[in-house]
Amino acid sequence: MISRTSSLFSRLVAVLALVLAVGAALLLVAAWASARLAADEAYDRLLVGAALQIAETIASDGRAISVDPPFSAFETLALSPRDRIFYKVVDPGDRLLTGDADLRIPVDRARLAAGPLLLDGEHRGLAVRAVVTGRYVPDATQAGFAAVVVAQTREARSSLTRSLTIKASLMVLAMSALALGAVAVAVRGALRPLGAIEGVLAARGPNDLQPLGLAAPQEIHLLVASIDHFMGRLSGHVAVMKRFIADAAHQIRTPLTALAAQLDLLSDETDEGRRRDQLARIRARMAELGHLTNQLLNHAMVIHRARTAAFDPVDVAGLARRTLIDAVQTAGDREVDIGYEGPDQAVTIPGDAIALREALANLIHNALKHGAPGRLTVRVGRERGRVVLAVEDDGPGIPASDWARVREPFQAATGGTVGSGLGLSIAAEVAAAHGGEMRFESHSERGFCVILSLPDGEERP
Repeated sequence: MISRTSSLFSRLVAVLALVLAVGAALLLVAAWASARLAADEAYDRLLVGAALQIAETIASDGRAISVDPPFSAFETLALSPRDRIFYKVVDPGDRLLTGDADLRIPVDRARLAAGPLLLDGEHRGLAVRAVVTGRYVPDATQAGFAAVVVAQTREARSSLTRSLTIKASLMVLAMSALALGAVAVAVRGALRPLGAIEGVLAARGPNDLQPLGLAAPQEIHLLVASIDHFMGRLSGHVAVMKRFIADAAHQIRTPLTALAAQLDLLSDETDEGRRRDQLARIRARMAELGHLTNQLLNHAMVIHRARTAAFDPVDVAGLARRTLIDAVQTAGDREVDIGYEGPDQAVTIPGDAIALREALANLIHNALKHGAPGRLTVRVGRERGRVVLAVEDDGPGIPASDWARVREPFQAATGGTVGSGLGLSIAAEVAAAHGGEMRFESHSERGFCVILSLPDGEERP
């Protein structure tokens, strides 16, 4: 049973939601930083303006320096009721002219000529933003820069920062929610072709193995093509299985019917001599039926292994010698010269040893049963980059007009003895599964030869 996991839709939406959440978090951080910068810039302008207005009132009569801070300098800074404002003015000798003497904002006199300087500090335990600016006093007893320091607590800035951040956050969250909704709709639409595939497959009957025939987007075109390819392979397997079952049923039905008729005759026969003859015919029929059954099973095995068996290195020469030794016993009492021609060393090809042995055994059996009155030779050799496995006998052979037909299952040669017609078909299918071929050669001086020509390579074709 296939375990169920979360849907592809929920996975995609979850991943995209996580991406959107991370993006929204980064945007919120950026919005807070931008809001703080904007608040500082706005209030820094007011702070610098106030300091410059105070500096404009610094004057000297040649003996003393005076300052008269205008009310308007503090008016705009006082718009935030919770903020506190501190200031001080010192002369070129750092003597306090006016303001808060305990305001400890450092004054860098080397920078006063460069213009207003903004900096953060602390006063009376409160975080403040301060500006330091200077005004040159030339006609005083001690000529130089008088310094103006104005500081303001950060309440108004923080409030403005919060306000801007909240507004930006609401906008970011709203856009994220809309984006997530759009993503969900888009993902649902993108996955619709998968639902169409599911619907087509669910509506099909168990015997409908036709291609899906669906127009698929590029991203799942390979999936649809793979399903169609699998359906084609499965259809081919089922067709082969149906053909094999139908042929096997037809081939077995005939000898079984004949066997049943002979048993009926035997049950009614009273003459002992004829009973022995009928028993002999029944034994022969049983032997033929057993051979047919074995060949049917071997044919099914070869068809299956051609599609599933992995290829390994096979010593064809050694396999031919062993198969020939086993086949000698099937010659019985016939005086047949059985021989082997080939190298003593290994002749290795990538292949299926079981299928190759079955193919060669069928060729040898056919030669002994239907030909080879006096000689049968198995040859192993090489020709033009291929390994040749040949079975030659001195019999009449198969007429050239039947060479194409006898490759098909249950097709025996015309004029020959009765047989199942599977031996040559098995050999042809094994050769094809190995990327080779089966061919026939007829030599008047040497007899008839069936040749399996197999690739001499390292990989399965």
